[in-house]
Amino acid sequence: PTPARAPATPAPTAAPPAAPCAARIIEGTLDGRLIAVDARTGRPCADFGDNGSVDIKTGMGEVIPGMVSITSAPTIVRGVIVTGHQVLDGQYREAPSGVIKGFDAVTGELRWAWDMTRPDITGLPPEGQTYTRGTPNMWTTATGDDQLGLVYLPMGNSAADYYSSQRSAPENQYATSLVALDVNTGRPAWSFQTVHMDVWDYDLGSQATLIDYPTGGGTTPAILLPSKQGDLYVLDRRTGVPLTRVEERPVPQGGVEPAQRSRTQPFSLFHTLAKPVLTEKDMWGMSPIDQMVCRIGFRQANYEGPYTPPSADRRWIQYPGYNGGSDWGGVAVDPQRGWIIANYNDMPNFNRLVPREEANERGWFPRGDPREQKGPAAEGAGDPQTGVPYAIDVNAGWRMASTGMLCKQPPYGGIRAIDIRTGRTVWDRPFGTARKNGPFGIPSMLPIDIGTPNNGGAAVTAGGLIFIAAATDDLIRAVDIETGETVWQDVLPDGLAGLDVHGPDQIVG
Repeated sequence: PTPARAPATPAPTAAPPAAPCAARIIEGTLDGRLIAVDARTGRPCADFGDNGSVDIKTGMGEVIPGMVSITSAPTIVRGVIVTGHQVLDGQYREAPSGVIKGFDAVTGELRWAWDMTRPDITGLPPEGQTYTRGTPNMWTTATGDDQLGLVYLPMGNSAADYYSSQRSAPENQYATSLVALDVNTGRPAWSFQTVHMDVWDYDLGSQATLIDYPTGGGTTPAILLPSKQGDLYVLDRRTGVPLTRVEERPVPQGGVEPAQRSRTQPFSLFHTLAKPVLTEKDMWGMSPIDQMVCRIGFRQANYEGPYTPPSADRRWIQYPGYNGGSDWGGVAVDPQRGWIIANYNDMPNFNRLVPREEANERGWFPRGDPREQKGPAAEGAGDPQTGVPYAIDVNAGWRMASTGMLCKQPPYGGIRAIDIRTGRTVWDRPFGTARKNGPFGIPSMLPIDIGTPNNGGAAVTAGGLIFIAAATDDLIRAVDIETGETVWQDVLPDGLAGLDVHGPDQIVG
């Protein structure tokens, strides 16, 4: 990690207790605004920004509608609202900035801005300038520590995820890293990187978790960080120094940018959710023909294990894919047992870099271009990456074109209990049934625990239950924390991306 430094003296703010909006709700919107409303009445807080609203896009320059969205709840530390935002993936290298901003929770005034390539800009950029375009953003949820005055940002990747030659040194330093900012100044205190020179869309999608980690005769204030690769890192949250072993291992080289590839990547020796490398026998199908097609695809693709470099001459296999490992929901912790509860995905992607001329012939143009072909598509499935030499074609989950079924054999997701003291697996089970999945997009309604993709987190109770509703089968489950067995389940209208605990007897999706 980069060196740590002590945070500045706190400067909290608060509204008078009897005033309107003394208790307020702060929310982010999909058009890039922060809104403050009175928690008792729902009315906008007139003293916050412009009659209850602040536009976080100020200073970003041109922003095409839909390019910037606040997709996770802002984090409030010492009276400062810290917000990142999503920048629509795969469109432009010169996409809107990933600048992080801190706002006064009462007035909505901009306290600071962190533009990683312009440390001289501490607020709005000078007239006629913008925050640096194309920098890594934070679309997921930050974690705050009021006592330390730090906010922990799981950072994403630079714009044009799958090509790195045009990135600056600060982008390479902070991309796909957990960055601790001093909440009073907006300056980095430390950072810890989980991927060097990321060209796999392995941005940190999970919120980190504050824990007291047992060390020697006591505990150390720590932060638990899951990654899409499946690695779990335990860091001293004061300094960013790993409390468990991390090893830099040699990884495959080559691809379209051989000089850009890092010779090593970090691997956590504490625990990983990742499974062994794929082999041809892992290819699966509904029939022998399906299996044959998938095995041929495996043989024809580039695959050298984790961090196989992107290629344009043929497809490459990325495993785990960009959905993890751990994504969105993060992990839950039972402090009484000292266990981590981690649900995870177990699917590859089947990718190819597409040269610019071919991408243009296919009609792959970015958001806002009049030639753009609108319609539903998975992330990365024909993203133009305008401004770099290659577009990207991602087959997320490696689905067969004929049936939509996955080439890799099940399970596609699981849930696991891990001893926080040793990193040892306590139990591990497939998570999710096949009831909403099937060939040609037709739900099979089969109650078989095949293990499905899952994106939400879990809530752990003192009574020994895990509540989770993250699988694709749209079921909410109560799981026995001791065994991993489902105690009861019920059908929801849709799946849940997260669960919140409200008081001793309420869990709300």
